[in-house]
Amino acid sequence: MLRIGLMGCGVVANYGHIPSINNSSKIELVAIYEPDSTRKEELEKKHNVQVFTDVEPFFRSGFDAVVITSPAPFHYQNVVDAARYGKHVLCEKPLAMDDKEAAEMIAMMDEAGLMLFTAFDYRFSPVAQRIKSIVENKTIGEVRSLRLSYVWNNHGKYLNNNEIPPQLNLRRVERMFEGGPMVDCGVHQIDLARWWLNSDVHIQHSEGAWVDEYEAPDHMYLHLTHSNDVHTMLEISYSYCFTAKEPVSHFIYELIGTEGVIRYDRESKLFEMRTSTGTTHFPFAREKNFPGMYDAFAESLETGQIGEMPTGLDGLIATRIARTATNELIQRYGKFQKV
Repeated sequence: MLRIGLMGCGVVANYGHIPSINNSSKIELVAIYEPDSTRKEELEKKHNVQVFTDVEPFFRSGFDAVVITSPAPFHYQNVVDAARYGKHVLCEKPLAMDDKEAAEMIAMMDEAGLMLFTAFDYRFSPVAQRIKSIVENKTIGEVRSLRLSYVWNNHGKYLNNNEIPPQLNLRRVERMFEGGPMVDCGVHQIDLARWWLNSDVHIQHSEGAWVDEYEAPDHMYLHLTHSNDVHTMLEISYSYCFTAKEPVSHFIYELIGTEGVIRYDRESKLFEMRTSTGTTHFPFAREKNFPGMYDAFAESLETGQIGEMPTGLDGLIATRIARTATNELIQRYGKFQKV
């Protein structure tokens, strides 16, 4: 059984990472690093593992690899510490706050002979895996265009619209301060486009809007041209229904090929392929798959090979594209200061 330490125990760790680790037959959670000492007792009781508030005793507690689920501004230092103590890393997205940080993280892990992976769990969904197979087998011919959309409110601007005065949803606030929806969520779709097409991006153009008053735009469109001349359009929002009493969201994949189309719509529970021979309906699944990612992570730790895991370089490239697109809009149209 592989032993795992986890750094930073927030929302995503609690609903995605820790349950997947606990349900795995290959790995076990043995230690948590949480610098907020007021949470130590709560987390130890909840997860039945030792919680450390200092880095050194955490890394000396005896585990094989570390999972980093702390807020993005802390990823760099977390990886520095992991490299110093000789631990392989699975790091949540966005990998780093800028290219310089990401490149240094990759270099220090390489120099230490350690593996650095980015937690792009969307790759492991049965939906994404089937799309990958369809594209590779050219079942819809040559893919010419992708349309990937995730428009939602990141749990709303306020915790409770009926509360007076309304209390800001700090989770959404933090994600906007870290770069906004393209940097936080859009990196998944950017990574999927590169992975599905096995082709890097060489031209990009972004547009967007400021519905809320942050430095980063909260509703963005990103157009990518890949090295194989395929076009990808991404639409990502954190302001869609963000003050609505009854919000709705849209999560869509569409791949258009010379011989057919793949359509996935989460809200409609639709996953199908339409070609000249007819329509094929596939089993519906959600876009995330933390357990699948952890199975692949365990295999990489056992074999010492990258295998199916998204690398640190994959994380750097996706984040670079997302931040470049966001920063170009801020420079071109920016209206607001951070609130």
